[in-house]
Amino acid sequence: MAQRPNARNWDDSADAGRPIPLEEAELVEKVKAGQTEAYEELVRKYQDRVFNTCWRISGHLEDARDLTQEAFLKALEGIAKFRHESGFYTWIFRVAVNLALSHRRKSARRQTVSLDSGGSEDGTQAQSLARQVRATSDNDPAKAASEAELQGVVAQALQRLDEDHRAVVVLRDIEGFDYREIGAILEIPPGTVKSRLFRARLALRSAITGESTRDE
Repeated sequence: MAQRPNARNWDDSADAGRPIPLEEAELVEKVKAGQTEAYEELVRKYQDRVFNTCWRISGHLEDARDLTQEAFLKALEGIAKFRHESGFYTWIFRVAVNLALSHRRKSARRQTVSLDSGGSEDGTQAQSLARQVRATSDNDPAKAASEAELQGVVAQALQRLDEDHRAVVVLRDIEGFDYREIGAILEIPPGTVKSRLFRARLALRSAITGESTRDE
């Protein structure tokens, strides 16, 4: 398992060389200069996606709210060390994911919130994830009748994944980050991201189909 960064001494160089949005960089500099309204704008820009990621990794709605707030507070406390070698969004997601993973390890036995509960947006996410790991084609005539059941199975299987595999599935198949972005957030090589994602999808597909993945 890759060593995770200490939240008090973040290194934002993991995706050095990526173009940083000018508007975002300007907002960060304004925050460093003491303009708190600039940070409020950054929060508004990313809070929904950060919250959603915390929810999907921690598995608990109320805890996700606390984790989201904690992530932005920690980022604000350490923003003087931010060197623009990565985007602020990569940085805040790295902080949030580490907090969520740490929280999940500490509260693994807590009751979790299903991926497909809560509303139409959550249902859409469950459908998207189900499509990513389904062993059959979207043209399967039996798919429509079993879609709700399938989403529930995928949601339960996602909860049972270990923390590393759960994180890559959430970041890739739900949040839509590319391999390089996920590598920057988790501080692992893109090849490791691909490997973990492959194994995670196999585990999810096995949960759906009941088939063993040992020979795949």
